[in-house]
Amino acid sequence: MLAVTVIAGILFTWCVLSRRLALWSITAPIAMMVAGIALTSGSDPPLVFDLGDMAGFEHAVEVVLALLLFVDATEVPAGVIRRERRIVARLLGAALPLTLVAAFLTALAFFPDEPGWVLATLATVVVPLDLAPASAVVRDKRIPARLREVLNVEGGLSDGIVSPVFLLCVAAAAEYHTVGDDYTEALLDAVGAAGWAVGAGSLVGYVTGWLLRRSWARDWTLSGAARLAVLSVPIAAYSLSAALGGNGFVASFVAGVCIAPAMRHLPGDTVKMTDDLVTLLTLALWFLFGQLVSDEFWDGFHLSVVLYALLAVTLVRLVPVMLALIGTDLSLSDRLFLGWMGPRGVTSVVFGLLAAIELPAAGGGDFISRVMVITVMVSIVLHGLSAEPIGRRYARGRPASPEPRGVG
Repeated sequence: MLAVTVIAGILFTWCVLSRRLALWSITAPIAMMVAGIALTSGSDPPLVFDLGDMAGFEHAVEVVLALLLFVDATEVPAGVIRRERRIVARLLGAALPLTLVAAFLTALAFFPDEPGWVLATLATVVVPLDLAPASAVVRDKRIPARLREVLNVEGGLSDGIVSPVFLLCVAAAAEYHTVGDDYTEALLDAVGAAGWAVGAGSLVGYVTGWLLRRSWARDWTLSGAARLAVLSVPIAAYSLSAALGGNGFVASFVAGVCIAPAMRHLPGDTVKMTDDLVTLLTLALWFLFGQLVSDEFWDGFHLSVVLYALLAVTLVRLVPVMLALIGTDLSLSDRLFLGWMGPRGVTSVVFGLLAAIELPAAGGGDFISRVMVITVMVSIVLHGLSAEPIGRRYARGRPASPEPRGVG
């Protein structure tokens, strides 16, 4: 309970000083991470997270991811997808798969002794975007609104798209460690779980969306009750999918995609309660990530891991994005911006934790967790330091843009 008290106290302190801290680009995730590092470092740290029951911890992490993916899916602005469908399609349909392949091939070059499925799992861990640590960029009006909107859409959908691939790779890696090359059954089970997840998520999302929309149109419900109803949707999708043998967080993402059209006919703050809960839970994960960082630096790290992390957050994304956007009406500088600005964050942390739980230490779990920690840290430093220079560069070239729709 002491850990919960400390986390709550740190969060409250950041909240009452948030405007002042924003002047130094100190976001809540960064504050929680730094606190986690400071309070869990050394041979006798003042505070240590005891994960206790790993099965219970795994379910808790999955629920956090389920809520996060649901909120991301519901908050993607449909107008941006329609207006920028060509660019969004290229980023998600071409650049994202190419980035996964590039991350895998780069890992193969740096870590040739690791099994292929472990490296494939690593690629799915280090690729998903998370704009929370670099939220200042998404809100920087010096950067064209069009670019911020596109980045917001990509960040909202990329993690959900990568999730089934992550599950397939983890299942194959776990089976490979257990029985060698015979991982066909594990892959088939993972595909079946993804199928049940899509079915459960679609059913829950469409039905609840239809009911909520009709209820609001006929004045049968209150705004507060509608917020509670939305909060129950990802939980229902998660639990139904789990009962059917599917994956819960994939189902929650699908439910968010399916309920999103109905959400546009409800008050704008209907998803606010769920969003606030997700923020609170992910901030606790950022504190836990701080402990992972302190453990990693206390034990030492390899140069190959640092070099891979540097490439993962730079060229591994930059080159595929530049290639995918050839032929669009975006300028070279705009394409460079979208290619560079791919921060990693809580999705990578959650995927890394789940991989470490599912795979034994000898099967690549510790290896993936170690690379994830360094990759997220490198991303926070590089994207944090580059945010202000990028804003100044755009300010010299054009007038400020209005705030993009759909950015919370």
